[in-house]
Amino acid sequence: MRRATGARVQAEGVGLATREGPVYTGVGFTARPGTLTVFRADSGGGRSALLLTLTGRMRPSEGTLYVDGHALPRHARRVRRISSLGLMDEVNPLDERLRVREHLSEGLLLRMRPAARSLADEAMEAAGLGGLDRRSLVRELSMVERRRLGLALALLAEPRLLAVDDVDGGLEPGHQADLWRTLKALADDGLTVVATCADSGELAGVAGPDTQGPIPLRQDAGDPSGSAAGEPSASATAGAGSAGGASAVGPGAAGLRGRHRRHVGLDILRGGRKEGGDRGPA
Repeated sequence: MRRATGARVQAEGVGLATREGPVYTGVGFTARPGTLTVFRADSGGGRSALLLTLTGRMRPSEGTLYVDGHALPRHARRVRRISSLGLMDEVNPLDERLRVREHLSEGLLLRMRPAARSLADEAMEAAGLGGLDRRSLVRELSMVERRRLGLALALLAEPRLLAVDDVDGGLEPGHQADLWRTLKALADDGLTVVATCADSGELAGVAGPDTQGPIPLRQDAGDPSGSAAGEPSASATAGAGSAGGASAVGPGAAGLRGRHRRHVGLDILRGGRKEGGDRGPA
């Protein structure tokens, strides 16, 4: 698999709001190539929306954002070409009726450019699924295998920026730690990896000097920094390189639930999700 240099991400005061209120606020950080950056929030805290924004698939309401020097949302198409999403159930779900090998074949077709014959093998190995029987139906896979298959499909695009949502969701601590190690290894190979979670406890044993976070993701419209009393803002925390602990999302909006999702979804559809590791209809 081609190991391209990761993309530099620079965000300052980035936020997203709908008529229902803020989805996330005050995001500011810099991610260099070869780093793992982790954002933390409870379910509904804007995690998926942030990753969609960083990869050029959702339009922010405020702030400045550059990926590999491309300003977003103006150059969203260029950013989509160099970024991929891991499994995000409401954006690029796996098809329960397909076999693993069929998903891989589809992913190679969606690249829209030639691929080395070994690419699928390399992507599966990098995602920790080198020994998986590719004749398996998706409905037969465990939760961690599904997450890793989503990761392998994202890697088929050979991205420079990889966004992985809800790393801990539905996984026991041991599987969480293993998945964090996989993401850290991908970052060590040169990718820029941005991930989200609700519980970052297992990150502590994996984090290194090139790991940022967990950065609390906020929805507090009343505080420009997006931080609760006594806690650092996303901007302040981004360079700390710490890991561990749990977070409560600030009061206010309900993230990307309900009518939030309906309003924001239009921008996802305009993005052409079949680029950069995204699959099928939402």
